[in-house]
Amino acid sequence: MRRSKLPKLVIAISVLVAACSGSSATAAPSGGGGGGANTGQVSGKLVIDNESGSTWTCQFNPYNPSVSLTSVGFVYEPLEFVNALQTNSDGSNKVTPWLATDSSWNSAYTTLTFTIRSGVKWSDGQPFSANDVVYTFNALKGDAAIDTNALWDANGGPLTSVALQGTDKVVFTFSGAAQTYFYYVADQTPIVPQHIWSSEDQTKLETFTDTAPIGTGPYTMSNCTDNNIKYLANASYWQSQPGKPVPQIAEVDYPAFLSNDPANLQLAQGQAQWGAQYIPNIDSFYVAKDPANRHYWFPATLNVSIFPNLEDPLLSNQAVRQAMALAINRPEVSQRGESGYEPAANQTGIVLPTYQSWYDKTLDTTAFDVAKAGQTLEAAGFTKGTDGIYKDASGKRLSFTIKTISGYTDWDSSVQVIQQELKTAGIEISNIIDEDSGTYTTDLQGGSFQLAYGEETGGPLPYYELRQMLLSSNIGSTNYSRYKNSDTDALFNKYPSSSAADQMSVIHQIETVMATYVPVIPVCEGVDWYQYDTTSIGGWPTKDNAYALPAVWALPDNGVVLTHLYPTK
Repeated sequence: MRRSKLPKLVIAISVLVAACSGSSATAAPSGGGGGGANTGQVSGKLVIDNESGSTWTCQFNPYNPSVSLTSVGFVYEPLEFVNALQTNSDGSNKVTPWLATDSSWNSAYTTLTFTIRSGVKWSDGQPFSANDVVYTFNALKGDAAIDTNALWDANGGPLTSVALQGTDKVVFTFSGAAQTYFYYVADQTPIVPQHIWSSEDQTKLETFTDTAPIGTGPYTMSNCTDNNIKYLANASYWQSQPGKPVPQIAEVDYPAFLSNDPANLQLAQGQAQWGAQYIPNIDSFYVAKDPANRHYWFPATLNVSIFPNLEDPLLSNQAVRQAMALAINRPEVSQRGESGYEPAANQTGIVLPTYQSWYDKTLDTTAFDVAKAGQTLEAAGFTKGTDGIYKDASGKRLSFTIKTISGYTDWDSSVQVIQQELKTAGIEISNIIDEDSGTYTTDLQGGSFQLAYGEETGGPLPYYELRQMLLSSNIGSTNYSRYKNSDTDALFNKYPSSSAADQMSVIHQIETVMATYVPVIPVCEGVDWYQYDTTSIGGWPTKDNAYALPAVWALPDNGVVLTHLYPTK
């Protein structure tokens, strides 16, 4: 996920090399926003403009997917930052030490050791230490609901122990070669304070509301209402140096928007500086109002997909899913639903051209073909009723509801196009159900849906998004379709210890699963929606300086961006 135009070979090996070498050769972040301009002053206000689909609950648990986008990066931080958009000269992803100063693997890649940074304080003034890191990861073991990446062996992963070594080192031990887990351990696990979290019910940490979050991040949560979250610069943030404070923007406001339209209007009127949503006719609606300061950049990152609930009696039928994949004209959805900003996806799940080297075109046999969709259903025993909708031998019609997130106007438009296309092929979407993002996430994770339109979070290689979609142990977290297959699980488990050539073979076999069994139906390639205004703030990531993923909902990249920004007025 979240990588753009990199050389094909670099993409194929980058995370593996980064995971092997750790971050010992990469400099730590420097005061002044990682090398950006530093005036020595903290001033100004940044307003974020990101349509969230619901009002704020004022909860900040970084392990609750419904609210993590307002806590991770701002308040909570990882051990190291993996930049999926930049590489070193050896082809590895750039890895920046964060709460850890370095990391290293043993020769078998079964033991990963982090050296934990000293001098860091939690925002309540308590010292941060290696004990907090050990606590965080063992808390994931104790409550599988917050082990969202299935790290621990008890939850389907290879992690067997996390232990303190000396006073500043934390050792992770795995049951087998685990290079690909570096990204999950180092970058995707926010560290929480033991002195706060250990007083909660350790078996139900996913329910901890965390309304007054205490973190190590660049900002503290100052005030929260249904409609806005106000963050203030953390005056004791560990990246600050004498005369070079970090962060430099004094206040960050994060309004809640229920629809793209009012959010887009606020951006167009110059009332916000950091946007992260779909804007139709963006050049005329947004850029043209101030061409010198209004900018956008949409790097392709992952897939926006239809998730069929495989526990539904009709959707569990492979022929039904194959017919749906054949009946959807993906380029048409891209143009009519996304103004062409999000390219058409393909059934293998490989994002193009980002991961072109991983794509096996011969496996992608589900190009738009309405006639073939009908033939597929009829061969499986379905007959078309007088209303034009196919039904099975018992008379059950191929009629389904589909859920999406309220206010995502581009997704709504895309789903309406899909609805029309499926009807032409004899499959009915009877109702489009818009839900607030929290309810939507809960329903997908709990299996309370028939079809859903949405996306994963992905990672720096195709492996990560595909693993989220299909790994059996991720049912209840990211495997929304509830696909379960031991052979597919074995492929994911084989990948980390495989050579580069064997990893390519593994991904091709998983592409075969996607194309043949159609457990998920990719429709468009999701992009990092990103608009930025340079009128009063500098230091933004750009295509030429891609120091982090640019979307405000990219975690923990958003926190990296916040440490780079500086006031220009």
